[in-house]
Amino acid sequence: MSKISSFEYLQSLAARCRSGFTVLPSARDNRAIVWNGVGFRIGGQYCVTAMDDIAEVLTEPAATRLPGVKPWVRGVANVRGRLLPLVDLSAFLGEQAAPEQSQRRVLVIEKGEIYLGLIVDDVFGMQHFNVDTFRLDGGLDVAAMANYIQGGYQQDQRYWVVFRPERLIEDNNFYTVAA
Repeated sequence: MSKISSFEYLQSLAARCRSGFTVLPSARDNRAIVWNGVGFRIGGQYCVTAMDDIAEVLTEPAATRLPGVKPWVRGVANVRGRLLPLVDLSAFLGEQAAPEQSQRRVLVIEKGEIYLGLIVDDVFGMQHFNVDTFRLDGGLDVAAMANYIQGGYQQDQRYWVVFRPERLIEDNNFYTVAA
């Protein structure tokens, strides 16, 4: 029995692996290009936002009310030792909150020094959209959202608007919280 070095053994193993190797087809060859986002609902409007815009999704935590603020500011919550300001997005947009409180969730936005929780009526998890279905114009059920969206995706019978949290954060009306 001939003795081979470890290096020679690894070279022969690599050669055997390469001999059985076939080139994988490109993702563009087999599948449509998709855009992924977190799906949620505000009133009757189905929304989606980019995965990068959401730090986490929480069940609605208990909050301490703040005196002298508008009713859409729900207060602050202690989330793992950090104070998270909570804003009811439905109320901010002038929509009626969902009657089923157990479905409500908090989308946590963390951009630089901004740490904010947006309370939404429901969250549907990750959604996948074929980029060919993107449209800049589409059905908008909640007119007050117009400044915070950028197009949308058609999926089956539902139109999902693309919500941009950075547009909300840049809006001066959003920071006018004193009642």
